[in-house]
Amino acid sequence: MKPVPVVTLWWMLLLVPRLGATRKIFPEEASFYYGTFPLADQVNQEGIKFYSDFIDALLKSNVTPIVTLHHWDLPQLLQVKYGGWQNVSMANYFSDYANLCFEAFGDRVKHWVTFSDPRTMAEKGYETGRHAPGLKLRGTGLYKAAHHIIKAHAQAWHSYHHTWRSKQQGLVGISLNCDWGEPVDISNPKDIEAAERYLQFCLGWFANPIYAGDYPQVMKEHIGRKSAEQGLEMSRLPVFSLQEKSYIKGTSDFLGLGHFTTRYITGKNYPSRQGPSYQNDRDLIELVDPNWPDLGSKWLYSVPWGFRRLLNFAQTQYGDPPIYVMENGASQKSHCTQLCDKWRIQYLKGYINEMLKAIKDGANIKGYTSWSLLDKFEWEKGYADRYGFYYVEFNNRNKPRYPKASVHYYKKIVTANGFPNPREVKSWYFEALETCSINSQMLAAEPLRSHMQMATEIAVPTVCSLCVLIAAVLLMLLLQRQS
Repeated sequence: MKPVPVVTLWWMLLLVPRLGATRKIFPEEASFYYGTFPLADQVNQEGIKFYSDFIDALLKSNVTPIVTLHHWDLPQLLQVKYGGWQNVSMANYFSDYANLCFEAFGDRVKHWVTFSDPRTMAEKGYETGRHAPGLKLRGTGLYKAAHHIIKAHAQAWHSYHHTWRSKQQGLVGISLNCDWGEPVDISNPKDIEAAERYLQFCLGWFANPIYAGDYPQVMKEHIGRKSAEQGLEMSRLPVFSLQEKSYIKGTSDFLGLGHFTTRYITGKNYPSRQGPSYQNDRDLIELVDPNWPDLGSKWLYSVPWGFRRLLNFAQTQYGDPPIYVMENGASQKSHCTQLCDKWRIQYLKGYINEMLKAIKDGANIKGYTSWSLLDKFEWEKGYADRYGFYYVEFNNRNKPRYPKASVHYYKKIVTANGFPNPREVKSWYFEALETCSINSQMLAAEPLRSHMQMATEIAVPTVCSLCVLIAAVLLMLLLQRQS
């Protein structure tokens, strides 16, 4: 396996939508699928050129691009005017956009991810409101959004399969993020059921329709029962028609997985009178072991063994799919700017080692991508959580980058394609820590350099202006004396 970059294409850089053709995708629900949809009447050629040049640069450097088409937020027009993922017609918008990308980049891109972490996109966008578009449609909005996202994924897959695959020979999949859920008491059937329910509400929510044609049975039972108890005539979980089940099933050439941590799970019955919500529908509690290493972010603990179990679960649950690990990494410790990130090195060692064990178990893992190359914007966390191998000084307008110790350690893992022997791996650790000391000194001196640069930028033009002014005055005096 070799690391591959995950490139995200943003809709607003590529399309200027117009109101266009009328189409129908799922005949059994004609009343929902007829309508007027925006098509790509005008294409942002600068956006196309930017990504085309970027893909060319990756290939020139012998790097394989894996392109993610959509990651969380929509163009404002589609959200405000059409309701975003609450509108079923979004599947058609997405299909137009996907086909544009397949046509523009498919001669060079052979791995496509339709959606990255759609569960978080639905839950935080339409349930808790913590992410765009910030809606709090408790117990309803996230299920409707997910329903339409799954249809959009399937439609994009079919478009590629029937129009582009024979010419471009590429693959289309989806990337799903999920923590591992471990029963608090492995001898307690109720804890075992709760842990299974946790995984089905997390990973199975999207994976089960794609690989088996419908939502997990436990989701249908729990949400349906609670909906009835809340006086609703229909379940808050939407229903796929028979034709839709057939259309969606099998629409993935690989499974992308994102994974960061683990939770202990035990059951808890939430009364339906508390109102509809995703958390209440699951009837469970998530717990952590206080002995697990705390990595700085409140939700993130280092639990490597959970990674192996999740990979094996996905392998057996969905029929031995090719798996690409799209996200796996550790954030910077709180208020810590040093570059000798020992905790990230330990995280990488533990999690990658468990992934290699999963491969020996039989998991069909095709690639691994660590999260992430650079410190960057982390949604509602802004720039506070740093996952990068390279530290970025955001307060400097030039944004200088400094390699952390984990960079050198990860390079060794990639070069060796694993861990050759304990002695050599231990030497990697000490070499990595040695290389970060000089960079730490440079980073510590960065504020002084920034102030000196600022002073220079102010002083040099000022001095030059004074020199010109003085020269002009002297010239005037000289001319007056001569006259």
